[in-house]
Amino acid sequence: MPAAPLELRTVEVTRYVTPLREGGSLPALVEADDGFLYVLKFRGAGQGIKALVAELIVGELARALGLRVPELVFCELDEAFGRTEPDEEIQDLLRASTGRNLALHYLSGAITFDALVTTVEPHLASLVVWLDSLTLNVDRTARNTNLLMWHKELWLIDHGAALYVHHAGPGWEEPARRPFVQIKDHVLLPRASELEAADAEGRTRLTPERVRAIVALVPDEWLEEPGSDTSAPEQRERYVQFLLNRLAASETFVQEAQHARQALI
Repeated sequence: MPAAPLELRTVEVTRYVTPLREGGSLPALVEADDGFLYVLKFRGAGQGIKALVAELIVGELARALGLRVPELVFCELDEAFGRTEPDEEIQDLLRASTGRNLALHYLSGAITFDALVTTVEPHLASLVVWLDSLTLNVDRTARNTNLLMWHKELWLIDHGAALYVHHAGPGWEEPARRPFVQIKDHVLLPRASELEAADAEGRTRLTPERVRAIVALVPDEWLEEPGSDTSAPEQRERYVQFLLNRLAASETFVQEAQHARQALI
């Protein structure tokens, strides 16, 4: 059965509330025209627009796996916001980010996950480790978990550092069996004792149709690189093929995660 069509809402920033300086890309808390607060990830930030591509794709892959991720929305930023901001660094960022950005619904009252305080059940931990192995997410360590506890539930945030190979230039989508040694530092790896079950579930949920539907959400303008002869559809297909090849070879990264876990326990 074909995957159901996917769509992200689009909102417009009506008020810049405050910068969130704990983020390396200087995200901001903003209010949108729907009355909700969002954590805005800027297209003009230092990591570049590919960080937004990774944020979108991996966030929606997580959602397809049944993991909790704040709603992702496209967020339109008017050029007028850069005119009155007194901070020059923020002013430059706002000006460079006019147009379509990406934002996460703000989880008011959420606290940072602490593995010493909260125990995650093995299946959930295994599914998160499996996702991060699939997408080469280097940013889920004890030092920076990118996990929140909200209403006693675990929520995944900040996936801009995943899919880091897309920064490598032509041919980044190969090889599919690329090792991911950074999984040894994953904050949930000690609890991930059901990786084989997570692998079976992940491969069932992330069908080729679902992967293509998720990657299709990425706007063409985020995929068009200045000076490149590669079109947006061709770039999009690279993401699809990378993910499908990783899925086809999932036993490789599952075994790698299992070996890393055995070295910890």
